[in-house]
Amino acid sequence: MSRVLVVTPGFHGYGASIGRALERRGFDVTVHVYDAVPMGEKVWNKIRFELPARLRGADGELSGRRATRRAIDRLREVRPDLVLTIRGDILSPEYWQEAAAEGRHSALWLYDELRRMHFDVDELSAFTAIASYSPLDTKAMVGRGIPARYLPNGFDPTVLPEGNWPTEQVTFIGARYPGREQALQHLADHQVPVMAYGRFWSNHPIDKLRTWRLTSPGYLSGRDTSLAQAYGIMRDSAATLNIHRDQDGFTTRTFEACGVGGVQIIDRDDVAELYDPGTEVLVYHDLDELDQICQRVLADPTRMRELRDRAMKRTLAEHTVDKRVKIIEEMW
Repeated sequence: MSRVLVVTPGFHGYGASIGRALERRGFDVTVHVYDAVPMGEKVWNKIRFELPARLRGADGELSGRRATRRAIDRLREVRPDLVLTIRGDILSPEYWQEAAAEGRHSALWLYDELRRMHFDVDELSAFTAIASYSPLDTKAMVGRGIPARYLPNGFDPTVLPEGNWPTEQVTFIGARYPGREQALQHLADHQVPVMAYGRFWSNHPIDKLRTWRLTSPGYLSGRDTSLAQAYGIMRDSAATLNIHRDQDGFTTRTFEACGVGGVQIIDRDDVAELYDPGTEVLVYHDLDELDQICQRVLADPTRMRELRDRAMKRTLAEHTVDKRVKIIEEMW
């Protein structure tokens, strides 16, 4: 049995989902969360990096030195045959060299666009095979002679939806960006019962402090959710929104909303590569159309039963994380 080390950010527990999928494929898997730090270190990063960045009007950053050292220590402890790194852009070149040392096979899976990350894939390609959720990045890398693979995100069907949630709301779960704020405010202004979940929306004092905010949106909002809670919310909502920013890859929510049998309203026609618009997902092109779709769904939620069933069936057949890790195996 081959030993696999998955080196991943803690983001929504996706690395753990990938690890479980690899275990189901027969691998002996260890998951190392490279940005998991003690509370004292989190406070230090806030003071040392995020606050100065706020004051100078730049993005904050997390020091990668300790994350790199811990990841290298874990590599030497586990001594894996195979390494899968998820994102990994705060890890220094020493990590990538160690990941490929002693004849190990290394793969990197990117769930963000290269322009938002901080490494040189031309240099990395000497140490690791690369997959990206971005079709455009994949095409660009292949054009530069890097044998990259296009690999979308996927749904983890082993996470069971948790809780019972309101059924008459249109929900959004995720980070807060201007385009998302505009969409939710537009719906709220048109009496659509919207609810946004996440620390950047939350009215809780701790969330305001940790996200450097004084205000909250003028509609219902909630705190961060676990992945299981997010599944429950999307399943139970009248509809759930999937609003991208300047991305060409699809968020994991694309597959999760459909995978739990949710009514997904998404802002991209090219979702047709993955799901059938109209029968598995609903697509909008501007805020007025978004409002109209929400009003139709809310007027008679029972009309969406067939769409929910088809979305779930398509996801389980084609878009699970188990399907994705088979591609990773080919890259090793």
